[in-house]
Amino acid sequence: MNKIVHINKIIKPFDKKINISGDKSISIRFAILASMANGKSVAKNLLRSEDVLDTIKCLKNLGISIKFKKNYCEIIGNGLGGYVYKKNLVLNAGNSGTTARLLSSCLINSNKTIKITGDNSLKKRDMKRIIEPLQKFGATFEKNNGKLPLFIKGSNFLKPINYKELKGSAQCKSAVMLAALLAPGKTKLKCLPSRNHTELLFKYLNIPTKIKKTKNFDFIEVQGKKKYSSFNYDIPGDISTASFFIVLTLLSKKSKLKIKNVNINPTRVGIIKILNIMGAKILFLNKKKYKGEINADILIRSQKNLKAINVSKKINSTAIDEFLLLFLVASVSKGISTFHGLEELNNKESKRLDWGFKILKMLGVKTKKIPNHGIKIYGNPNLKLNKKYEIKNFLKDHRIFMLSVIAATTLGGSWKIHNSESINTSFPIFNSLIKKLGVKLK
Repeated sequence: MNKIVHINKIIKPFDKKINISGDKSISIRFAILASMANGKSVAKNLLRSEDVLDTIKCLKNLGISIKFKKNYCEIIGNGLGGYVYKKNLVLNAGNSGTTARLLSSCLINSNKTIKITGDNSLKKRDMKRIIEPLQKFGATFEKNNGKLPLFIKGSNFLKPINYKELKGSAQCKSAVMLAALLAPGKTKLKCLPSRNHTELLFKYLNIPTKIKKTKNFDFIEVQGKKKYSSFNYDIPGDISTASFFIVLTLLSKKSKLKIKNVNINPTRVGIIKILNIMGAKILFLNKKKYKGEINADILIRSQKNLKAINVSKKINSTAIDEFLLLFLVASVSKGISTFHGLEELNNKESKRLDWGFKILKMLGVKTKKIPNHGIKIYGNPNLKLNKKYEIKNFLKDHRIFMLSVIAATTLGGSWKIHNSESINTSFPIFNSLIKKLGVKLK
């Protein structure tokens, strides 16, 4: 399927309030942890995207009862070690790296070999980073080449491990923490800082967890084989999807937007910090703490006279999914912006760093590659587009599609953007929501 969107007009000024879909990271973690809890868990505003629905399908194939009602999802957990392992079982994670990595870690006690696969894009992504620690727990992998499909068989003799995570990957850290639930004893992790939804959920569920933060690393201990009870969760909006509307408003003329009840976990709001340093005046309103997370309304106004920035690698993990948007903002800011250490961008659904160069070059923005997977962007505050632009062959990466829509809507030109169905993996209502703000999609 290849649905094509045409955009030929810049958006008119707007003043709106919107709600966005539930946070994907929290939605997937809720589903997996609920499946291993004892009893019925309920989530409101669970994101119903392909990535989350693929997680749900996998859990159902593992014998978990899951029902969707009008505005909530109900999951009956069978407790730790409660999955049903059928012969020749295949779990399809679709496009979701989170699902593939986190679910693999929950299978290290399986008594049968289980095949974990995904779509063509996911099959190109690195799985060695979870295979190695899961092998140390005691799981075995057949036909292992470091990519999907994986063939995993668990063990009755699991043991805790010591693990170092040196890429700033929340998926790898979370995978090891989930595996630790099934292994007796204390699993110890030394990790570069990354989003901490899993730690907060463990704490809320009273799973014995110790966390010590230092300047450069997080040290985490998880006591395994400790049962926990079912729980309810009202899932807030996703800051990563909200970011597209934040940048849309920022680069539009005379516009104002309030996005209601968004998760503003400090490990996720790097884009807000960076944009405010660049001259945006984005505000958090009505802050409240919920099960360890912080949620708030986000208020954005159009902003002229944005300035360049030099972004340190240390902040990358707090904005890893938003750098394409930051590249776009840098392209219309005054001065030369520099971004460092972005190798993880090329380990996403597509090679996003490469696509960043490609799209900016297409727009006539001067860029330069710098050592350590970095990029320099020579901003032009007067950038206006008037040519024809076509975006295709991006492995159906939803963020490249949405970025292209924001660029077309704020900078002009005549655009033909392929694979609009790619948004279904993370943000199915993106097109309908952006239309409500006045964007003309054909």
